[in-house]
Amino acid sequence: MAAILLAESVTVRFGGVTALKDVCLRVEKGEFLSLIGPNGAGKTTLLNTITGIVTPEKASLKLGNKDISNLSTHKRIQLGLALTHQIVRPFRSMTVLENVAFAAGFKKLRNIFPSLITLNRSPEKKKALEFLEMVGITQYKAQQVSKLPLGVLKRLEVARALAIEPQILLLDEPLAGLNSQEAGKLADTIKSISKQGMTIVMIEHNLSEVLRVSDRLHVLDNGKDLAQGDPRVVMSKPEVRTAYLGVQ
Repeated sequence: MAAILLAESVTVRFGGVTALKDVCLRVEKGEFLSLIGPNGAGKTTLLNTITGIVTPEKASLKLGNKDISNLSTHKRIQLGLALTHQIVRPFRSMTVLENVAFAAGFKKLRNIFPSLITLNRSPEKKKALEFLEMVGITQYKAQQVSKLPLGVLKRLEVARALAIEPQILLLDEPLAGLNSQEAGKLADTIKSISKQGMTIVMIEHNLSEVLRVSDRLHVLDNGKDLAQGDPRVVMSKPEVRTAYLGVQ
């Protein structure tokens, strides 16, 4: 199968520190891939390079058959990349519904003039409701986000990313900060989204949930590729257990 996302020879340096060295990541359409590794392995740097937030020393990046290596971040988003962050950053002056509706209307915002003369926001609100239902927080639609717990905000972050209708959903530690029950439920929600056909790349340290929901693992260590493949097979490899778990 042709990759929907292909990152090759990704090398990133920050001053004298090499964060990534010749990393290669391949993602097939419709798969749920988890990107794991110890702290400092380069996972977030890799996703930030793919989205254009970080400029690499060298890299070949393709989304489908389109070379995105030299495109700006907003162009990459328009072509189908969506990234959520570990630290959620919603618009706190808006309601939950307004946050997602704003994201759903991003295509109108490509051109400021049509967005100013188009007063009807009902299509975006209708879409927003669909995504809130998908992540299970419809009951919070009218609430201000400043009053909501972290578990709801994490789901809102996913809903906002889905609202731009990406080809690939990139998730940076969506379960971080959640208790075991909340983490399990959100992992189930993300898996359900994957089963509906969404391609997902997830960074996550909650290994039990990673193993439970992922189709495939890609392991980084010290900025280099270490292993990839079936989750159980990958985690049985001595080099992975040593790097990631600190055991033989």
